[in-house]
Amino acid sequence: MTRYTLSLKPAITLYGQHDPSSALFEDGRLVFAVEEERYTRRKHAPNTFPENAIRACLDHANVELSDVETVVLPYDPSLRRNILPHYVRSALRRPGVLRKVEAVEQMLVKETQAQLYPVRRVESRLADIGTPVPPIETRSHHACHAASAFHPSGFDEAVVVTVDAKGEYDSTVVWHATQEGLTRVRTYDHPNSLGLFYAVVTEYLGYHMFNGEGKVMGLAPYGSENAEIESRLRELVDVGVDYDVTALTGEWGTDAGVSRLESLFGRERRDEPGEFTQFEKDLAYATQKLTEETVLDIAESFARRLGVDDVALAGGVALNCKLNGRLVASDVVDDVFVQPVAHDAGLALGAGWLDADPADVPEQTHVYWGPEYSMDEIRALLETNKLPYEEPDDLERHVAQRLADGALVGWFQGRTELGPRALGNRSILADPRSVDSRDRVNRFVKHREEWRPFAPSMLESAADDYLRAGGPAPYMITADDVHDDRVDEVPAVLHPADDTTRPQTVRADQNPRYHRLISEFERVTGVPVLLNTSFNDHAEPIVNTPKEALKDFYGMGLDVLVLEDAVLSKEPSSADGT
Repeated sequence: MTRYTLSLKPAITLYGQHDPSSALFEDGRLVFAVEEERYTRRKHAPNTFPENAIRACLDHANVELSDVETVVLPYDPSLRRNILPHYVRSALRRPGVLRKVEAVEQMLVKETQAQLYPVRRVESRLADIGTPVPPIETRSHHACHAASAFHPSGFDEAVVVTVDAKGEYDSTVVWHATQEGLTRVRTYDHPNSLGLFYAVVTEYLGYHMFNGEGKVMGLAPYGSENAEIESRLRELVDVGVDYDVTALTGEWGTDAGVSRLESLFGRERRDEPGEFTQFEKDLAYATQKLTEETVLDIAESFARRLGVDDVALAGGVALNCKLNGRLVASDVVDDVFVQPVAHDAGLALGAGWLDADPADVPEQTHVYWGPEYSMDEIRALLETNKLPYEEPDDLERHVAQRLADGALVGWFQGRTELGPRALGNRSILADPRSVDSRDRVNRFVKHREEWRPFAPSMLESAADDYLRAGGPAPYMITADDVHDDRVDEVPAVLHPADDTTRPQTVRADQNPRYHRLISEFERVTGVPVLLNTSFNDHAEPIVNTPKEALKDFYGMGLDVLVLEDAVLSKEPSSADGT
């Protein structure tokens, strides 16, 4: 009899309020996983219970909730007691006796709820899906991050670093991972949080925390070394293996930290992003530099201390591809695995793997775990809406030629990717050989800031020819330098400020159709690379269904839409690839 485990990360008060997701395991094997945002169509699906994601998991296996043996939550309310001293100190710093008393009372109520309320609320919401509700088990937030990084890494032993804003009480944890399991080696307690440090600067620059950090990372290369900015930041925070950023993160929320930056630099925060000054670019540069320096020092120090060569990363900060690139280039570290679903949505993976023998978890080679749609469903949708389409005999050759001719292509294939990157199943594609491609995608398709870069998908066999570090990089999760003699071939997928890139390498066994498409593009152009960005408009989640892909196709400046075998064009074209 099949044993089903349902792992879910709610985004409700006290659990963390973003990136809900759900994953289904059959006899310990991951078979389906998806984020709730793909159904709600609100990016990060804040303050949401992942009901749609749970139903999708059950539908995939054609089972009911009552068929599930265990529900696992990547959050242990009992660990919240470890954060009480911080909240008490913060409450007692409030001005006036009455405000101190009120703050302490509020804190005690909140912590009582944190102990009792979350599991009860999950039980109640699950009962709306089906009864009886299976037993609910809780696991430590950072332990689930650690399992998501180590168990599918293929490593026998590793230093695992989990870095985010906050778990139950912890913000960064170093683990010694072996085939026997995970051992916590060092804990950096909240509010000593690198995730919140980066979030404070993100808010100061006019973006929103937990959403704009990637934009600050993209802004950083436009800045440069600024001794005054860096020295002032270093006076305020300590970096490296013994880092301390609580001067910016020590109060509830980020507002106090933003106010501290305003006082430090004598400049008010931005109300919204816009045309950035050189000071703001240099601040982003310095923030990125100090974050890289700190995580690199943590990983290298513990690799030396434990005598371990390999490092695995997870947690929201591990989505920082520039940081990951520094770690990959380290002389101290032999190999690095970064969980591509490093943010809280990936907790559903780790919660399902945490109790498993790491040797029984297959090495991760893709993130295609979401829903898919048959050609019968797609044809019915197109014909019902009287939309003309064609089914070329050689789809990959036909689309490769359209791309080489300058078309911007929406590419919808197979199962939805889990995580923030589109990796060839829900992608927008373009010719990487001209910066015009980059500019047209930014301006007419993504409707976003024109300075933001795009990433390449390339054949894994070509990685060493194009990339300084080379080797497999299947998840767009690390940054790399492009060889000087290749820069002019792929300008549309280089960061305009420093010519770095965030590659996805593709093998035929990972994604056969996407591999064939890139191979056909190489046949036509001599370049085994495509510009690849996620199939969504600005501030929208990645498309999940054919209907959403159609909506974006007609609402964006795309020329071609490929839905499995069907090709739709805004201009007539032949299907013979000529």
